[in-house]
Amino acid sequence: MDATPVHAWPIRVYWEDTDAGGIVYYANYLKFFERARTEWLRGLGLGQQALRERTGGMFVVSAAEARYLRPARLDDRLEIRTRIRELGRASLTLQQQAWRTDPAPTLLCEGTVRIGWVEAEAMRPGRLPAEVTAALAPAWASSRQAASDKDLCA
Repeated sequence: MDATPVHAWPIRVYWEDTDAGGIVYYANYLKFFERARTEWLRGLGLGQQALRERTGGMFVVSAAEARYLRPARLDDRLEIRTRIRELGRASLTLQQQAWRTDPAPTLLCEGTVRIGWVEAEAMRPGRLPAEVTAALAPAWASSRQAASDKDLCA
């Protein structure tokens, strides 16, 4: 399990990620953030499908905000960094950033995403299961200690 304050997930920009101008289409950063969150949760032992089968619940995005700073282009190697910003009883807010890794680390996009826990069948809000809270606790504690860092430098 990964209890480090920042989770880093590598990704490469493919043709399908770019727009007619050859830069990453703005909405694709949200896809990159989603993939990184999914892998971060999996690394914490919280595979989303297995979690839904065990608990009857799932995470849903309830809010997302992004700020675009510089463009990414075809074949760029990126790193998506994720850190818990807030942990509540029924949701968590994550800070995420997309960095180009070559030739020098450059922050391209940053944002926050709030994910809430819902009962899958009824789509009603619910409390985070104890196993989810327990898995998130070490990362949350580490993240609070590192919260003074503006950039998510691992």
